[in-house]
Amino acid sequence: MWRALVFLALLALAAYGAVWIADHPGTVNVVWNGYDVQMSLAIALTGVLVAAIVVAVIWAIVTGVIGLPASISRSTRERRRNKGLASLSRGMIAVGSGDPLAARRHASDAERLLGSQPLTLLLKAQAAQISGDRDAAERAFRSMADDPETRVLGLRGLFVEARRREDEPTARAYAVEAARLAPSVTWANEAVMEAHCADGDWSAATETVERRAQLGLMDKHAARRQRAVLLTAAAQSNEAGAPDTATDQALKAVKLAPDLVPAAVIAGRLLARRNDLRKAAKIVEGAWKSTPHPELGRVYLNLRTGDSARDRVARAETLAKLSSWDPEARLVLAQAAAEAKEFGRARETLAPLLDDRPSVRVCRMMARIEAAEHGGDSGRSREWLARAARAPRDPAWVADGVISERWAPISPTTGRLDAFVWKTPPEILAAPEDDDAPVAPEHAAPRIEAVAPASAAAPPPAVPVPPPTTVEAVPAAKPGFLETGAGSSAPATPSAPASTTAPAATPAPQAIPRAPVPPGTPVERPRHIA
Repeated sequence: MWRALVFLALLALAAYGAVWIADHPGTVNVVWNGYDVQMSLAIALTGVLVAAIVVAVIWAIVTGVIGLPASISRSTRERRRNKGLASLSRGMIAVGSGDPLAARRHASDAERLLGSQPLTLLLKAQAAQISGDRDAAERAFRSMADDPETRVLGLRGLFVEARRREDEPTARAYAVEAARLAPSVTWANEAVMEAHCADGDWSAATETVERRAQLGLMDKHAARRQRAVLLTAAAQSNEAGAPDTATDQALKAVKLAPDLVPAAVIAGRLLARRNDLRKAAKIVEGAWKSTPHPELGRVYLNLRTGDSARDRVARAETLAKLSSWDPEARLVLAQAAAEAKEFGRARETLAPLLDDRPSVRVCRMMARIEAAEHGGDSGRSREWLARAARAPRDPAWVADGVISERWAPISPTTGRLDAFVWKTPPEILAAPEDDDAPVAPEHAAPRIEAVAPASAAAPPPAVPVPPPTTVEAVPAAKPGFLETGAGSSAPATPSAPASTTAPAATPAPQAIPRAPVPPGTPVERPRHIA
């Protein structure tokens, strides 16, 4: 718009000048070397304009000829640069798509055309990584680490390569150097904190968390949570040797994260040893409201040494009311009632948990109640123990596919801080240990168990059926389901009689092998026909 207005203004000015010259005619005399040339003003101005154009054209030709070599060199460099950028772009695409041959080819072209630039070295290193050439990748990262502009990026690559060859001291050195050069680099701070946690240096790990929070690398809530976890870990390690220090650390952790179960457990246990029962009960109750946990219940029931069984039942009732009769509270109350010989009340407490599929702990608690009232060899006790073998699992500490009996501040597989979560693990064949089994020492290493995917779990073993005196024909869902003793399949006959009495002279019938039963499926007992 503005350009059009300027053009129209200049055009109007030129027209006005032409009209003015036409209205004011004159003569121009040029005297040069004895010649006297007379011409009108319009012709003189036209001659001057043509002469200026000719001079400009001649000057452009001369300057173009003089600057031709430089122009050719500049054009060549521009073409090489464009080709190099195109190779760099194609190399990055090849790396992203996982094509090592194309990535190496484009990396070589980019290095030849662009030289040792940061992006060229990065492409070369990544191409070597996806090709499996670790030595070439490490050489490229070392070249980047020698350049001040790409030093942190080179340290990052060297750190990754050191981790891949399981050289933790070297990887830690690279991370410390990167954190010193760039304090705001997230990966370096996390690696340094993981190293401190692996060494058990909880105070240094806490300082790292505080520095990250001050730099704005993490929000305040996450920083408080991680500080609480580190203080709990420190209290856990100091509980046996320095109980006073452990108490202070546990109380700080509870203040930062009141719902952190391990901190509340340690604080309640240590405060109970000091006879500060009111404060210990308050801390345990606060954590119990957010996360009912068996360790919290165990600490709460044993706050005062020497309490009677009825006092423990009363404490268990308090926990049940605080959690609105959570299943964990029912288990705690049932255990306390069983210890007080109130077996009817224990069964009544667990009755709502028996409607659906009761968990392993519920089945074993019922087995203990039956064994305590009727003896360990009672049929009901054995029946509940058999149901426990196929019952769903109870919540446990799970982190990165690992189940642990006790909480730990870091993951045993990845070293991640605050990785353990109290939740129900996937259904697998093995069941967790019983609650009343011998408890490991306070500071013993927790037993961990790898979690197998539900689809990869082995089928449960077939349960052999004892040979009855009368064999009942089992209708098959499809032909070939029943197997004979010789290993061949015999198709089931729908018109078979309901029962066939075995003659005395015939040998005892063979046990019918049963197909694998999915976990939780009720098992039908064999019937005997008189």
